[in-house]
Amino acid sequence: MKKSCLTVVLVSFAWILQAQDRSWSSENSLLWPHERRDIAYRNIEKIYPVRTVPAGGNVKRLDAGQPLAVGVDIDAYMRDQYAAGLIVLHHGKVVLEKYARGYDASGRWLSQSMAKSITSILVGAAIHDGAVTGPDDPVIKYLPEMKGSAYDGVTLRQTLTMTSGVKWNEDYTDKDADTAKYGRTEPEGDIDPTVVYLKKLPREAPPGSKWLYKTGETNLIGVILKKAVGKPLAQYLSEKIWRTYGMERDAVWQLNKAGMEWSGCCMAVSLRDYARFGQFVLDGGKAQGKQVVDPKYLKEATRKQADTGRTDGSGYGFQWWTLPDGSYYAVGIFGQSMFIDPKREVVMATSGNWPTATDREKLGPARLQFFKAVQAAVRQ
Repeated sequence: MKKSCLTVVLVSFAWILQAQDRSWSSENSLLWPHERRDIAYRNIEKIYPVRTVPAGGNVKRLDAGQPLAVGVDIDAYMRDQYAAGLIVLHHGKVVLEKYARGYDASGRWLSQSMAKSITSILVGAAIHDGAVTGPDDPVIKYLPEMKGSAYDGVTLRQTLTMTSGVKWNEDYTDKDADTAKYGRTEPEGDIDPTVVYLKKLPREAPPGSKWLYKTGETNLIGVILKKAVGKPLAQYLSEKIWRTYGMERDAVWQLNKAGMEWSGCCMAVSLRDYARFGQFVLDGGKAQGKQVVDPKYLKEATRKQADTGRTDGSGYGFQWWTLPDGSYYAVGIFGQSMFIDPKREVVMATSGNWPTATDREKLGPARLQFFKAVQAAVRQ
């Protein structure tokens, strides 16, 4: 689509969004049409209830580095990837940054499941603070209401690695899949709807024996975190990272029917702040010279803990995908990603709008190939 046509589409959808207010929230966002996502992903707070993650006044500078010659036509790559934003840091400096699809550096874009990796880092912060003992704590230590469910006997580690053995369907095209149905669940008194839904699920394998991707379990981790630290996740994220590390813009985090953050999804963050978050992790979970995330936990979180069976060699850590070369990454459906290569001190973040939620045949491999081209370029 030509730029002028895209602008007309975005303006039209902006007007519709303003006119409809929150009416889109009644629909399954996984089934939104492609054009709607272009505007909705930049305006999520106008569609759903959110909680703000306040930034501080001391912004971490991202200085310009030597422009990186990747050997790839960046405009064509972004067009093929339906990318809205692309940024690469090397040694903490910006060596590549581009925007498209009506997006720019002043905006925010929906994280989708990249929020899972951010939630994982908050677990490490809670361990460092002493609010969580460690990843081998049983789930029912924090959620006694799940005693007798399939999560009785499951540890926090097994939920972090998605090896609980609990049955789950993550099909984004199926309106009756678990990933859709649990979002429609109502709270029961003061019990979060995530707990209400997950405590009824059956077990299909012994805990620790089978990897299966489950967004619901990351939301369960969020419930545990909130109980452990005694405050909303957005507030905790602001206190631990957003303010202290120096994020430039407030983020927002979508809330569920109980008014709690969807910890497995749905933050809206600026592209540069996604890059800053990746740099924070690369820096060892330190902000202003102080340790924020338990270092032992961070090492475990970002290395392979479970075999995913994928042909690209990717494994799974604590809510982070891992690669054989020691790099690791966060991914969200419809083209969101954050790659971190500790050996080469590279961080890359992408915001996008793929036509389909996932694409393991073309767009996914092409994105991984681009990251490898970036790795090769910084070695030269």
